Amino acid sequence: MTTTKKTTIEHKSYARVGLLGNPSDVYFGRTISFSLSNFWAIVRLEPSDDLVIQPHPFHDLVRFNSISQLVNRLESEGYYGGVRLLMAICKVFQKYCNENNIELKGGNFTLHYDTNIPRQTGLSGSSAIVSAALNCLLDFYNVRHLIKVEVRPNLILSAEKELGIVAGLQDRVAQVYGGVVYMDFSKEHMDKLGHGIYTPMDTSLLPPLHLIYAENPSDSGKVHSNVRKRWLDGEEFIISSMKEVANLALEGRSALLEKNYTKFAELINRNFDLRRLMFGDDALGSMNIDMVTVARKVGAASKFTGSGGAVVVYCPEGPSQVKRLEDACKEAGFIIQQVEVASSFLNDVDLKTLSSST
Repeated sequence: MTTTKKTTIEHKSYARVGLLGNPSDVYFGRTISFSLSNFWAIVRLEPSDDLVIQPHPFHDLVRFNSISQLVNRLESEGYYGGVRLLMAICKVFQKYCNENNIELKGGNFTLHYDTNIPRQTGLSGSSAIVSAALNCLLDFYNVRHLIKVEVRPNLILSAEKELGIVAGLQDRVAQVYGGVVYMDFSKEHMDKLGHGIYTPMDTSLLPPLHLIYAENPSDSGKVHSNVRKRWLDGEEFIISSMKEVANLALEGRSALLEKNYTKFAELINRNFDLRRLMFGDDALGSMNIDMVTVARKVGAASKFTGSGGAVVVYCPEGPSQVKRLEDACKEAGFIIQQVEVASSFLNDVDLKTLSSST
């Protein structure tokens, strides 16, 4: 967090990579995720006479040269900017505080935001904005010590659900905690606690990883297909496959702790293969599959970072394999970057709110 003499509050929240176990977080499963410091969203809060949600000059564009420009813009960027996200978290935050007898001192503010997280890449760009805004609200109202860290991902998700965004807790946990986090969303924990059990891991356990994404990705919101309905209907194949996906995170945690990166690579590939079997190629999208295929053709392990639009890649053979991967991505028209993992965001006040169960 940064603060100025004018009591301006600023928070940054990073993109997220689902490393293993996704999408089982919405099926009482387990995942390992980490915060990706290559990309981020920033929210700035300034005290003001009125409460103002400031539109972004690009992401919330409302002035156009012509109707053709407006239509082209909507076709490439959609109708969604960040203003709705900021409004939603303000509503959810205020409601939570009221319901839990947390008094909010008077005073208004203006919220500004900016982001460089590529759109529709499955890197949790929307929740990064919401997460950063929540941190600003916690500090502005001085209630960080009253709202437990484990609860904050639920608030972020609730804000997104207000807007019809379909997602799980995994992304929001990674963005609240920072670093690498192992998450257990078992039904027992979710029913008893209202959230999962979240265990931070040492970031140095991760081997060098790379990110591949497309400049013009497909819409990650379409990828969930009808799997949710099939799971709710009790289809055995979906239920057993999702349990296996969840177990990949458990096995992955052990593999990382033991630095067994051969096993780790196998688990990454298996995660994507299971997703493909459950969702099917039509739902996943040809471009998303191509990104995984490009990596696998050079012998690297790869899977989606989220629900499509980007993939995380591990090159077990080292720099020479990375070079082949870079060449293959260039030829295919994909962007590749080395992954930079953000460290934990939690400060002393946050750590004091953590339950002993974590």
